[in-house]
Amino acid sequence: MELDERIITRAIIESELTALLDCIETDVAIVGGGPSGLAAASFLGEAGLAVTLIEKKLSVGGGMWGGGMMFPRIVVQESARRLLDHFRIHYHAYTEGYYVAGAVEAVSKLTSAACDAGVEFLTLMTVEDVMIRSENRLSGLVVNWTPVGIAGLHVDPLTLWCRYTIDATGHDASVARIVGKKTDQVFVKGEGFMWAEKAESMIISHTKEIFPGLIVAGMAANAVFGETRMGPVFGGMLLSGEHAASLVLRELGTR
Repeated sequence: MELDERIITRAIIESELTALLDCIETDVAIVGGGPSGLAAASFLGEAGLAVTLIEKKLSVGGGMWGGGMMFPRIVVQESARRLLDHFRIHYHAYTEGYYVAGAVEAVSKLTSAACDAGVEFLTLMTVEDVMIRSENRLSGLVVNWTPVGIAGLHVDPLTLWCRYTIDATGHDASVARIVGKKTDQVFVKGEGFMWAEKAESMIISHTKEIFPGLIVAGMAANAVFGETRMGPVFGGMLLSGEHAASLVLRELGTR
Protein backbone atom coordinates (compact mmCIF):
# COMPACT_ATOMS: atom_id res chain seq x y z
CA MET A 1 0.00 0.00 0.00
CA GLU A 2 1.33 3.42 -0.94
CA LEU A 3 1.28 6.11 1.71
CA ASP A 4 -0.84 9.17 0.96
CA GLU A 5 0.32 12.37 2.65
CA ARG A 6 -3.20 13.77 2.43
CA ILE A 7 -4.56 10.93 4.55
CA ILE A 8 -1.73 11.32 7.07
CA THR A 9 -2.35 15.05 7.40
CA ARG A 10 -6.11 14.63 7.67
CA ALA A 11 -5.72 11.89 10.30
CA ILE A 12 -3.57 14.10 12.52
CA ILE A 13 -5.75 17.21 12.21
CA GLU A 14 -9.09 15.44 12.66
CA SER A 15 -7.86 13.36 15.61
CA GLU A 16 -6.36 16.32 17.44
CA LEU A 17 -9.33 18.57 16.83
CA THR A 18 -11.61 15.86 18.21
CA ALA A 19 -9.45 15.64 21.32
CA LEU A 20 -9.41 19.43 21.71
CA LEU A 21 -13.19 19.61 21.45
CA ASP A 22 -13.48 17.00 24.20
CA CYS A 23 -11.20 19.14 26.41
CA ILE A 24 -13.35 22.27 26.17
CA GLU A 25 -15.23 20.98 29.20
CA THR A 26 -13.37 18.65 31.55
CA ASP A 27 -13.57 17.54 35.16
CA VAL A 28 -10.01 18.46 36.10
CA ALA A 29 -7.41 20.58 34.33
CA ILE A 30 -3.86 20.01 35.53
CA VAL A 31 -1.38 22.70 34.56
CA GLY A 32 2.17 21.40 34.48
CA GLY A 33 3.37 17.94 33.49
CA GLY A 34 6.08 17.42 36.09
CA PRO A 35 6.04 14.53 38.58
CA SER A 36 3.33 15.96 40.82
CA GLY A 37 1.09 16.79 37.86
CA LEU A 38 1.59 13.37 36.27
CA ALA A 39 0.91 11.57 39.54
CA ALA A 40 -2.26 13.58 40.17
CA ALA A 41 -3.44 13.02 36.61
CA SER A 42 -2.91 9.28 36.87
CA PHE A 43 -4.85 8.89 40.12
CA LEU A 44 -7.72 11.07 38.91
CA GLY A 45 -7.92 9.30 35.57
CA GLU A 46 -7.93 5.93 37.32
CA ALA A 47 -10.94 7.16 39.31
CA GLY A 48 -12.83 7.75 36.09
CA LEU A 49 -12.68 11.55 35.92
CA ALA A 50 -12.03 13.39 32.67
CA VAL A 51 -8.55 14.89 33.03
CA THR A 52 -6.73 17.31 30.77
CA LEU A 53 -3.04 17.99 31.41
CA ILE A 54 -1.66 21.21 29.97
CA GLU A 55 2.11 21.47 29.50
CA LYS A 56 3.88 24.54 28.12
CA LYS A 57 6.84 22.56 26.77
CA LEU A 58 7.04 19.97 24.03
CA SER A 59 7.42 17.09 26.48
CA VAL A 60 6.25 16.31 29.99
CA GLY A 61 8.40 15.33 32.97
CA GLY A 62 9.49 18.71 34.30
CA GLY A 63 12.68 18.74 36.34
CA MET A 64 12.64 14.99 36.89
CA TRP A 65 14.30 14.37 33.50
CA GLY A 66 17.49 16.06 34.68
CA GLY A 67 17.76 14.22 38.01
CA GLY A 68 20.42 16.02 40.02
CA MET A 69 22.57 18.39 37.96
CA MET A 70 21.97 16.34 34.79
CA PHE A 71 22.85 13.04 36.45
CA PRO A 72 19.68 11.12 35.46
CA ARG A 73 19.05 9.62 38.89
CA ILE A 74 16.49 10.64 41.50
CA VAL A 75 16.23 9.90 45.21
CA VAL A 76 12.98 8.97 46.95
CA GLN A 77 12.61 8.64 50.71
CA GLU A 78 10.94 5.80 52.59
CA SER A 79 7.56 7.55 52.96
CA ALA A 80 7.11 7.65 49.17
CA ARG A 81 8.61 4.27 48.26
CA ARG A 82 5.12 2.78 47.93
CA LEU A 83 4.48 5.15 45.01
CA LEU A 84 7.53 3.83 43.19
CA ASP A 85 5.96 0.40 43.62
CA HIS A 86 2.55 1.70 42.50
CA PHE A 87 3.98 3.04 39.24
CA ARG A 88 6.29 0.02 38.85
CA ILE A 89 9.43 2.17 38.83
CA HIS A 90 12.53 0.10 39.50
CA TYR A 91 14.79 1.30 42.32
CA HIS A 92 17.48 0.14 44.69
CA ALA A 93 18.17 0.95 48.31
CA TYR A 94 21.15 3.25 48.71
CA THR A 95 21.13 3.41 52.48
CA GLU A 96 18.43 3.11 55.10
CA GLY A 97 15.41 5.19 54.07
CA TYR A 98 16.88 6.35 50.73
CA TYR A 99 16.08 4.79 47.35
CA VAL A 100 17.55 5.60 43.93
CA ALA A 101 15.64 5.32 40.65
CA GLY A 102 16.43 6.22 37.07
CA ALA A 103 15.00 9.57 36.03
CA VAL A 104 14.15 8.45 32.49
CA GLU A 105 12.28 5.38 33.68
CA ALA A 106 10.46 7.37 36.37
CA VAL A 107 9.17 9.96 33.90
CA SER A 108 8.28 7.28 31.37
CA LYS A 109 6.36 5.16 33.86
CA LEU A 110 4.47 8.15 35.28
CA THR A 111 3.56 9.32 31.78
CA SER A 112 2.51 5.83 30.73
CA ALA A 113 0.30 5.47 33.82
CA ALA A 114 -1.43 8.77 33.02
CA CYS A 115 -1.95 7.71 29.40
CA ASP A 116 -3.37 4.36 30.51
CA ALA A 117 -5.73 6.25 32.83
CA GLY A 118 -7.17 8.16 29.86
CA VAL A 119 -5.55 11.54 30.52
CA GLU A 120 -5.53 13.92 27.54
CA PHE A 121 -2.25 15.81 27.06
CA LEU A 122 -2.12 19.29 25.54
CA THR A 123 1.55 20.13 25.04
CA LEU A 124 3.07 23.40 23.85
CA MET A 125 0.12 25.18 25.45
CA THR A 126 0.30 27.97 28.03
CA VAL A 127 -2.27 29.25 30.50
CA GLU A 128 -2.29 33.02 30.20
CA ASP A 129 -5.40 33.85 32.24
CA VAL A 130 -8.20 32.30 34.27
CA MET A 131 -11.98 32.59 34.34
CA ILE A 132 -13.63 33.42 37.66
CA ARG A 133 -17.39 33.69 37.69
CA SER A 134 -19.93 35.37 39.99
CA GLU A 135 -19.71 32.56 42.55
CA ASN A 136 -16.05 33.58 42.95
CA ARG A 137 -14.76 30.24 41.76
CA LEU A 138 -12.11 29.37 39.21
CA SER A 139 -14.22 27.89 36.44
CA GLY A 140 -11.85 27.69 33.50
CA LEU A 141 -8.52 28.53 31.91
CA VAL A 142 -7.54 30.88 29.11
CA VAL A 143 -4.99 29.15 26.90
CA ASN A 144 -2.76 29.86 23.94
CA TRP A 145 0.07 28.14 22.13
CA THR A 146 3.45 28.55 23.82
CA PRO A 147 5.16 29.57 20.53
CA VAL A 148 2.74 32.50 20.25
CA GLY A 149 4.20 34.00 23.41
CA ILE A 150 7.77 33.19 22.42
CA ALA A 151 7.28 34.94 19.07
CA GLY A 152 5.62 37.95 20.72
CA LEU A 153 2.56 37.64 18.49
CA HIS A 154 -0.82 39.15 19.32
CA VAL A 155 -3.10 36.15 18.93
CA ASP A 156 -6.29 35.93 20.95
CA PRO A 157 -6.57 32.86 23.20
CA LEU A 158 -9.31 30.26 23.65
CA THR A 159 -10.88 28.83 26.80
CA LEU A 160 -11.16 25.48 28.55
CA TRP A 161 -13.78 24.95 31.25
CA CYS A 162 -13.16 22.71 34.25
CA ARG A 163 -14.61 21.81 37.62
CA TYR A 164 -11.19 21.86 39.32
CA THR A 165 -7.73 23.11 38.41
CA ILE A 166 -4.48 21.79 39.85
CA ASP A 167 -1.51 24.16 39.59
CA ALA A 168 1.49 21.87 39.22
CA THR A 169 3.67 24.39 37.40
CA GLY A 170 6.63 23.99 39.73
CA HIS A 171 8.68 26.89 41.00
CA ASP A 172 6.70 29.40 38.91
CA ALA A 173 3.30 28.65 40.50
CA SER A 174 1.99 30.40 37.40
CA VAL A 175 -1.75 29.79 37.82
CA ALA A 176 -1.64 30.83 41.47
CA ARG A 177 0.17 34.01 40.45
CA ILE A 178 -2.47 34.82 37.85
CA VAL A 179 -5.24 34.38 40.43
CA GLY A 180 -3.24 36.51 42.85
CA LYS A 181 -3.14 39.34 40.32
CA LYS A 182 -6.87 39.09 39.67
CA THR A 183 -8.01 38.83 43.30
CA ASP A 184 -6.81 39.76 46.76
CA GLN A 185 -7.29 36.21 48.07
CA VAL A 186 -4.04 34.56 46.88
CA PHE A 187 -0.50 35.65 47.65
CA VAL A 188 2.51 33.75 46.33
CA LYS A 189 5.37 34.18 48.79
CA GLY A 190 7.97 32.48 46.61
CA GLU A 191 10.12 29.51 47.55
CA GLY A 192 12.87 29.69 50.12
CA PHE A 193 16.41 28.35 50.19
CA MET A 194 17.43 24.70 49.95
CA TRP A 195 16.40 22.56 52.93
CA ALA A 196 15.26 19.14 51.74
CA GLU A 197 14.01 17.78 55.06
CA LYS A 198 11.83 20.80 55.78
CA ALA A 199 10.49 21.05 52.24
CA GLU A 200 9.63 17.37 52.02
CA SER A 201 7.99 17.22 55.43
CA MET A 202 5.79 20.26 54.78
CA ILE A 203 4.74 19.76 51.18
CA ILE A 204 1.60 17.73 51.93
CA SER A 205 0.28 20.41 54.29
CA HIS A 206 0.92 23.02 51.57
CA THR A 207 -0.92 20.96 48.95
CA LYS A 208 -4.39 22.41 49.35
CA GLU A 209 -7.18 24.43 47.80
CA ILE A 210 -5.98 28.04 47.94
CA PHE A 211 -8.91 29.51 46.02
CA PRO A 212 -12.28 27.97 45.21
CA GLY A 213 -11.59 25.50 42.41
CA LEU A 214 -7.78 25.84 42.54
CA ILE A 215 -5.43 23.37 44.23
CA VAL A 216 -1.66 23.78 44.30
CA ALA A 217 0.67 20.79 44.18
CA GLY A 218 4.38 20.03 44.03
CA MET A 219 6.84 22.89 44.08
CA ALA A 220 4.00 25.27 43.20
CA ALA A 221 2.54 24.52 46.63
CA ASN A 222 5.84 25.21 48.36
CA ALA A 223 6.31 28.41 46.35
CA VAL A 224 2.87 29.72 47.32
CA PHE A 225 3.57 29.26 51.02
CA GLY A 226 7.19 30.41 51.00
CA GLU A 227 8.52 26.95 51.79
CA THR A 228 12.09 25.84 51.13
CA ARG A 229 13.14 23.85 48.07
CA MET A 230 14.38 20.26 48.17
CA GLY A 231 16.49 19.57 45.10
CA PRO A 232 16.49 16.14 43.41
CA VAL A 233 14.49 14.36 46.15
CA PHE A 234 11.22 13.54 44.41
CA GLY A 235 9.18 11.66 47.01
CA GLY A 236 7.40 14.84 48.02
CA MET A 237 6.42 15.55 44.42
CA LEU A 238 4.75 12.16 44.08
CA LEU A 239 3.05 12.37 47.48
CA SER A 240 1.82 15.88 46.74
CA GLY A 241 0.31 14.78 43.42
CA GLU A 242 -1.44 11.89 45.13
CA HIS A 243 -2.77 14.20 47.85
CA ALA A 244 -3.99 16.78 45.32
CA ALA A 245 -5.91 14.04 43.55
CA SER A 246 -7.46 12.91 46.84
CA LEU A 247 -8.67 16.47 47.53
CA VAL A 248 -10.41 16.60 44.16
CA LEU A 249 -11.92 13.14 44.60
CA ARG A 250 -13.24 14.13 48.01
CA GLU A 251 -15.25 16.89 46.33
CA LEU A 252 -16.16 15.31 42.99
CA GLY A 253 -16.14 11.62 43.82
CA THR A 254 -15.42 8.93 41.25
CA ARG A 255 -17.19 7.78 38.11
